[in-house]
Amino acid sequence: MGTKRHFRIWRGDESGGDLQDYQVEVNEGEVVLDVIHRLQATDAPDLACRWNCKAGKCGSCSMEINGMPKLGCMTRMSTFGEAETVTVTPLRTFPIIRDLVTDVSFNYEKARETPAFAPPAGVAPGEYRMQQVDVERSQEFRKCIECFLCQNVCHVVRDHEENKQAFSGPRFFIRAAELDMHPLDAKTDRKEYAQAEQGLGFCNITKCCTEVCPEHIKITDNAIIPMKERVVDRRYDPLVWLGSKIFRRGQVPQTSVTSASHSGAVHSHAAAGGVHSHAGGSHDPAAEAQAQAGVNWHREVPKPTAPAVDDNGKLPLTELTFDRAAAPSPFGDDVQFPLPPEHLNFAHPEQDKH
Repeated sequence: MGTKRHFRIWRGDESGGDLQDYQVEVNEGEVVLDVIHRLQATDAPDLACRWNCKAGKCGSCSMEINGMPKLGCMTRMSTFGEAETVTVTPLRTFPIIRDLVTDVSFNYEKARETPAFAPPAGVAPGEYRMQQVDVERSQEFRKCIECFLCQNVCHVVRDHEENKQAFSGPRFFIRAAELDMHPLDAKTDRKEYAQAEQGLGFCNITKCCTEVCPEHIKITDNAIIPMKERVVDRRYDPLVWLGSKIFRRGQVPQTSVTSASHSGAVHSHAAAGGVHSHAGGSHDPAAEAQAQAGVNWHREVPKPTAPAVDDNGKLPLTELTFDRAAAPSPFGDDVQFPLPPEHLNFAHPEQDKH
């Protein structure tokens, strides 16, 4: 038999709520999410809690435990003293839906605004090849499980609701860094985009995001600081500045949020002339003035797009099958795909031509 432990859990919705006390049985080897499930099965069947894999890989069970943002499925009860009260509250940065469930749609809106991987020109689907040594630096950022704990602790949005419009947060800074460091990504303005549209300049590298990351991604040291350095080099390096004055008369192509074929996209206006600031989001003088001050509230962003579905309203599912078991090795061993390009599970701009 387990021992009874004292829990304080926040109960309520968007209209308000408070902490309620529970005595719950705790057994050896259990995690906080186990205790919440037992509480739902006994004393609080209407307790709302979001979870999925219970293995620390889906990021669904994000919550604040004794004031520290953590995953409920990865926080062992053995880390608390036997007489210690365990307080469980929802993520503070995002609006409350009910109990421990918050509305994290802010993050998905920012994800839609982030330009996707741009395939290199002249490379057909299935022909992407790169060396492991070329992707090792950016591969760390692919470990992100989108638990949004880093977004939750970032004081730029946690303490200032008004910043959410102009700030994407650390999760999407590592996305920008990943693509900027990707050996095959064709977009060359990732760092300018991070500064102009994602609000990279708002980050003052307190390393809160790194501290709470359950995947131990060095968000600040390996992603945000290098991106800041690249932006600074671009804007303030005297050789770059002199080169822009000599060869371009101070004009630099404007960053483009999406491709020209996307409806509602922000398009480049570099050809129309005018001085462009890498801190700005457009060539509108008023917007540029705002951008120089560090904000751009009225910038245009791409509209959300619906996923491609078949006649039954379902997403198409495809699989890559190889000529032998397991996946291709990243250490060479060039593997040929037996499936035709049109069956690959990604969209390529020239997919229909091959």
